[in-house]
Amino acid sequence: MLLVLTTACAAPQAQPTMPSQVRLDARMSSHGIAWSELGMGTPLVLLNGTGSPMAEWDPDFLLGLAANRRVIVFDYPGLGDSTSRSRTSFAGLAAATAEFLTDIGVPKADLLGWSMGGFVVQELMRKHPSRVRRAVLVGTNPGGSDTTLGPRWVQRADSDPRAGVRTYLRTNYPHTRCAQRQGRAFVARLERAVDEGRYPQATVPARTYDRMVAAEDPWLRSNRNAAQLRGVDLPVLVMVGARDVITPPANSRALAGLLPNSTLLQVPAAGHSVLFQAPVPSAAAISAFLDGVSLPSAAWPCAATFSQ
Repeated sequence: MLLVLTTACAAPQAQPTMPSQVRLDARMSSHGIAWSELGMGTPLVLLNGTGSPMAEWDPDFLLGLAANRRVIVFDYPGLGDSTSRSRTSFAGLAAATAEFLTDIGVPKADLLGWSMGGFVVQELMRKHPSRVRRAVLVGTNPGGSDTTLGPRWVQRADSDPRAGVRTYLRTNYPHTRCAQRQGRAFVARLERAVDEGRYPQATVPARTYDRMVAAEDPWLRSNRNAAQLRGVDLPVLVMVGARDVITPPANSRALAGLLPNSTLLQVPAAGHSVLFQAPVPSAAAISAFLDGVSLPSAAWPCAATFSQ
């Protein structure tokens, strides 16, 4: 479902040869942010969800994105291997991200924010627009009265730092054999990357996780972000799984309606972890948008078997 299509057209960049397996070799910025990169080309910075370090990005998704761009992932302050102190607001996380980009010599980049990372990207779009070329908002919300919350049991589960894989699969993927199989395959990819030493062990201090969850309250109470998004003229892809129960699709429709230069993509039969349920077609769609070309016709997994 496309609301506003960008009209810019750019030729895809040459695709360098990529390793068969993604490896995240962490380095440290001058302000204590742990980060890694792969690929070459226009920088694309990924901002993860609540309590999620860079070691929780899907290797297959990263590989697809890095085929023709420089993909940068990092640990939020107070998370993973970062030594920088945790921030207590999304505005603070946005300022830390802008500082991090300066530290690594990236004056301007494409940004992708998933879930809570989408809050941070929205802050960057509003307060640091000169640092953003294009943006992708996945499974997120605009805050305030324009936000539609999921069921209470989902909210409680999503805010629990002790929730395990079983709860993650229940909340982030539709309850079908196909979608659950895709979710388990994603978890297996992460575990394999850690076991083989290609990913660092994910470290999520409970204090940092709780601070990130607490930062959502003022975000949801204030209409300031939603009101100011109307003045953001950056090209933005708003993407959501059509079966997302954590951040229902109504939030993405609201975001697309607020942003004057937006494209809305609803992925059939996908949940909150749409990027990891469908890593290859997701990377292809996002890459096309960032390149300024039409979104490809994708064969989204599980779309034909949702009734199972």
